[in-house]
Amino acid sequence: MESLNDIVSSINGVLWSSVIIVLLVGAGVYFTIRTKAVQLRYFGTMFKLIANTAGTKTEGNEISPFQAFCVSTASRVGVGNIAGIAIAIVSGGPGAIFWMWFIAVIGSATGFVESTLAQIYKVPREGGNGFRGGPAYYLKNGLGHKLWAAIFAILISVTYGMIYNSVQSNTISLALNHALGADRMVVGAVVTVLAMAVICGGMGRIARVTEWMVPLMAGLYIVIALGIMIYNITDMPHVFYIIFRDAFDWQAAFGGGMGAAVLTGFKRGLFSNEAGEGSVPNAAATADANHPVVQGLIQAFGVYVDTLFICSASAFIVLLTGDYASTGLTGIELVQWDLAQYFGPMAPKAVSILIFLFAFTSLIGNYYYGEINIGHLTHKKWPLNLFRVLIAVMIFWGSIADLPLVWNLADLFMAFMVLTNVTAILLLFPQVRTCLKDYEDQLAKGIKLPIFHKKVLKNQKGIVWWDDENNFNGAKK
Repeated sequence: MESLNDIVSSINGVLWSSVIIVLLVGAGVYFTIRTKAVQLRYFGTMFKLIANTAGTKTEGNEISPFQAFCVSTASRVGVGNIAGIAIAIVSGGPGAIFWMWFIAVIGSATGFVESTLAQIYKVPREGGNGFRGGPAYYLKNGLGHKLWAAIFAILISVTYGMIYNSVQSNTISLALNHALGADRMVVGAVVTVLAMAVICGGMGRIARVTEWMVPLMAGLYIVIALGIMIYNITDMPHVFYIIFRDAFDWQAAFGGGMGAAVLTGFKRGLFSNEAGEGSVPNAAATADANHPVVQGLIQAFGVYVDTLFICSASAFIVLLTGDYASTGLTGIELVQWDLAQYFGPMAPKAVSILIFLFAFTSLIGNYYYGEINIGHLTHKKWPLNLFRVLIAVMIFWGSIADLPLVWNLADLFMAFMVLTNVTAILLLFPQVRTCLKDYEDQLAKGIKLPIFHKKVLKNQKGIVWWDDENNFNGAKK
């Protein structure tokens, strides 16, 4: 087992230190240029679209654009947004935060492209109530690669639904054990029961739970960070100064300092916002949107929420305390230490509650992706029920297990997902450009709510939705 772990670690070292980073950054820059920086031009529109769809009532497996946004945010906003940022600052210095911001802006363009494609190639669920979609669907329907579509569906179901969920439950049990002395097995049993109560309600219940839980947890954490920032308002200019100074420290570049900041910032940003990995499009496709670009813009904003808001909150908490280089701590322990400087002994308990919220929403968001892709592989009920049983086993097992090999396998599977998904969205990008032009043309004509018709696309192969009748009658047709 140890030799297998070493082999997997070596492969990951090559893929994640060069190949994957170059591919994701290159794709982000390409999409930014070809869309004329759509993620910047429509920043205000993104916020309005999210606000306008919040609170939309849905039934059964119907998913509103806002709910799809919350599900994807639930999955990508996890413990890494707290612990990972502290690690990035300790290992790469404050300058890593600037490059994390940079990669978020670039990655937002990638997020827009893959989520728009997910909407273009979405398919109605059995019974006509809601949708399914994502990379497996546009690989099969858009590119005609049935084998790669099936491989991707298996990879994401195993990686997110099973491996990542065991990691999340492991984090919850460790946090509650350290902070409250709770028995890890008991924690595992409780988390498993709670997760299955949500999961077994299907995609509709998951969407409705994340719709209120995600804004609560994200809002709570951002408020805490804002409070600390206001309390230390006079130190904020210095914090921004050291971030930008270290990001462009050309003297440090010759000693590896600037290079470490860039590489660490890129890695942290890419791992956190998930743009290009092919996970978020699975949620984007389930929304009942009037135009694919609408959901593309909404999901692009999710990259900003993840990195510019949540990750930045963690960064300011650490940097304002200023002891990241002297305590010898890193990760979640450093954040707990820093919060204790403001809130005293109650900080570890407060952080454990935040970890529970972040990790639990990731649990159910990760399962959501698995269910969508199980539906791609088969429409029979028993595979989905078996998948749910395996999810329960992995959640409970993860709460009491040691997971180094599991982590490494997850990274390896994720690398394969990135390679497959980014290749697919590069090939299908002309569809997105045509779709974006159609959206902008309608806005230019004064149409406030653009409606998409697949006839505007030259290549309509594999598009099973978006004809006139479906657009005007909705997903319940």
